[in-house]
Amino acid sequence: MSTSKTYGNKKEKDFESKRIRAPYKPNFSSLFYQFPYIDDHDLGTKKCVPCDSKVTQPMSEQSVNELLAKVEGWNLSSDNGTLKIYKSWKMKSFMKGVEFFQLVADVAEADGHHPDLHLIGWNNVKIEIRTHSVGGLTENDFILAAKINNLNLQHLIRKKTGT
Repeated sequence: MSTSKTYGNKKEKDFESKRIRAPYKPNFSSLFYQFPYIDDHDLGTKKCVPCDSKVTQPMSEQSVNELLAKVEGWNLSSDNGTLKIYKSWKMKSFMKGVEFFQLVADVAEADGHHPDLHLIGWNNVKIEIRTHSVGGLTENDFILAAKINNLNLQHLIRKKTGT
């Protein structure tokens, strides 16, 4: 004796036999709402790639300027004709500067792309980035700059005085 219920002209067992389970597909849209700086075109989500100095060439100044616009606060400079990007911060203390360098070192080591780190005075830090092996700038430099920008530095940086 069947104990199935009847719905209109269909029995419950008819629904059970035709039920299809879709694979679980998570919805990540809420993550993008919480972290709006993350998207597929963000340099900070990319990974640095090894450079072959025989194949890889430094970027043109036009390409550099396009990517420079994507890394807030970074500036362009030239050292004897070699382009590099840099950014400076004022830390709360000497030890906060050292802690900052450790955070940057962890990011740089993970990507295999290492910036020049400068501690000037007791609380001024400056980072210069260029691809040493090609003698100029590559996309890797901007990827690393974006990742540094994405670090949570509020507990390290001195609050700006009103200007």
